[in-house]
Amino acid sequence: MNRRSFVKYIPAVGALGVLPNSLSAEESKESIKAKNPNTRAYWAELLYKISNPVLAQMSQGKLRQNMPVETPPNAYRGRENVTHLEALGRTLAGVAPWLALPDSNDAEGKMRLDLKEKALKSIAHSVDPNSPDYLNWTKGSQPLVDGAFLVHGIMRAPEALWDPLDTEVKKRFVQEIKNQKEAIPPYYNNWLLFGAMLDAFLLYVGEGGDFMRIDFAVKKHDEWYVGDGWYGDGQNFHMDYYNGYVIQPMMLQVLKIAASKRKSYEKLYETVGKRMSRFAEQQERLISPEGTYPPVGRSITYRIGAFQPLAETALLNTLPEGISPAQVRSAMSAILERQFEAEGTFDKDGWLTIGFCGHQPEMGDSYISTGSLYLCTLGFLPLGLPADHEFWTAPNEDWTAKKAWSGISIKADHAISF
Repeated sequence: MNRRSFVKYIPAVGALGVLPNSLSAEESKESIKAKNPNTRAYWAELLYKISNPVLAQMSQGKLRQNMPVETPPNAYRGRENVTHLEALGRTLAGVAPWLALPDSNDAEGKMRLDLKEKALKSIAHSVDPNSPDYLNWTKGSQPLVDGAFLVHGIMRAPEALWDPLDTEVKKRFVQEIKNQKEAIPPYYNNWLLFGAMLDAFLLYVGEGGDFMRIDFAVKKHDEWYVGDGWYGDGQNFHMDYYNGYVIQPMMLQVLKIAASKRKSYEKLYETVGKRMSRFAEQQERLISPEGTYPPVGRSITYRIGAFQPLAETALLNTLPEGISPAQVRSAMSAILERQFEAEGTFDKDGWLTIGFCGHQPEMGDSYISTGSLYLCTLGFLPLGLPADHEFWTAPNEDWTAKKAWSGISIKADHAISF
């Protein structure tokens, strides 16, 4: 099935719900896999395939009814109470920059418009007490995490995900965020940033926001900085991808809002941005010539979401000197192909399954469920760059490890001192 045929199905997708109901899972896989992964079309169709089941169902108030809730063998009880906010918040955190691009009538533009309309309806359902998909915002601790991811998406693309909402939906949403902020205290680790994200959002939309909570979160993480672009997760260093999943991007987002309100945060905001660029440089070097990376630490079933800092520095045009957009695209495309073409990554209805490379439920941590997995969308942030950007138009280029293991000289690597 060619790309034109794939896009032809988008109106049917909106009516029927999940992509594979109108285009079989096998046909969808064939459509995407037939393309060179190192292209924008591949990235766009893959992100659509990942995101559409969540947004199509929730836009109709049917996410709770139809989303499967897979958990690993050792799962915490009650994941069905938090997994739906996870799915919505994490999907929108990654898809937001893409949805913020100007409307267009090409195949990609039709996919974006379809998802944007569904996203707005999904947000409305999430805060409507009369909707079957009214979400759990305050029971347990997990909702704090995914409220933060959701507002991250909104702050990344307010013109797509906030401004078009009607007044009543905005009012309800703000109240849910305020309720969440009061109901769930963060743990003394990277969770401090989840609370700070809620306050940054409230500041951003002119609904208050507590500078004390923001100040505490960013200053503690500055204290927990261990050097060369890495932060500890709390007082201890963790060899995992939480600098990618949470710490680096949320530090940057919180400080961006804080610095826009108070000049005293500008220096730290600048420093944090430079640290993230250094961290992104290291992430690019971690990608092997084969397009793999080490499966170390917690939460590796978030797949390419681990590379959010590399993706975001590409989006923000802050890649470190010596790393070209083309080599980042090529390296991340290699990961995408390995992870999302692996057998079992999607179930028969197009939902993500638990795994790192395929279906590997035993690799899920005890807090993982189906909704958690949509953090992988954070690896797709460069789709927020226009199609004529160098990231997409430059010729394919080998990335650092591929060059080095091919006998090509690469730039020496040195630590930073700030």
